[in-house]
Amino acid sequence: MQPAPSRHLPITGTFNVRDLGGYAAGVGETRWRRLLRADALHRMDDAGVEEMLAAGVTTVIDLRHGDELIHQPNPFREHAEVRYHNVSLLEGLAPDLMSEGDVLLELYKLALLQRQSALAEVLRIIADAPPGAVLFHCTAGKDRTGIVAALLLAVAGVEAGLIVEDYALTASMIAPIVADITAGAVARGADPAGFARLLSSEPATMVATLAFIEAEFGSVALYLQHIGLDEPTIERLRHRLLGEI
Repeated sequence: MQPAPSRHLPITGTFNVRDLGGYAAGVGETRWRRLLRADALHRMDDAGVEEMLAAGVTTVIDLRHGDELIHQPNPFREHAEVRYHNVSLLEGLAPDLMSEGDVLLELYKLALLQRQSALAEVLRIIADAPPGAVLFHCTAGKDRTGIVAALLLAVAGVEAGLIVEDYALTASMIAPIVADITAGAVARGADPAGFARLLSSEPATMVATLAFIEAEFGSVALYLQHIGLDEPTIERLRHRLLGEI
């Protein structure tokens, strides 16, 4: 029997490229090399790009906003072999870093309530992507990427505990680039102390996020319907995670 692919893909110039395959989902499990979540790709050189292509990537969805694109350009933006999309997932959202409590949870709630059209766009791109691996990413591969990953895994039938584990994996993965991410944010005007609160990926945050979706909408599947995805699109998402392609 062939060993399962590794969850972490050690692509040159990246730190947090992870496969969403291999998670128990009902009677089966999610397929490997269908969906990849990642940190920013601007550190990649030609070797890293070739490694990504060798991993089967045919679609890249960049969830960052315009200022990030300018300062940290995506190497796949003009690539002839990859379909590149940019959807600024948290456009216009600014969490109150001075508030008490879980600031990331409040950010995720805002995104789920106020950025529904953007989330729907991302999920439609994934559902309609050509064969090959779809990679979606932000800067650390934690918040914007984490919300999308949670929705995808949940609609495929992956249990909440595994979704939480997947979210929390980012903490160890991004440790080498925390200082670099912080420096970039400070250069763009962020307060260092306040920004530090945005770099965690505590399991409790995703537990509460999934509970919020269930309390407000009934389930992730019903949430996807609420934001405008029809059943054929939702089924295509499930098929990408679970079915033969």
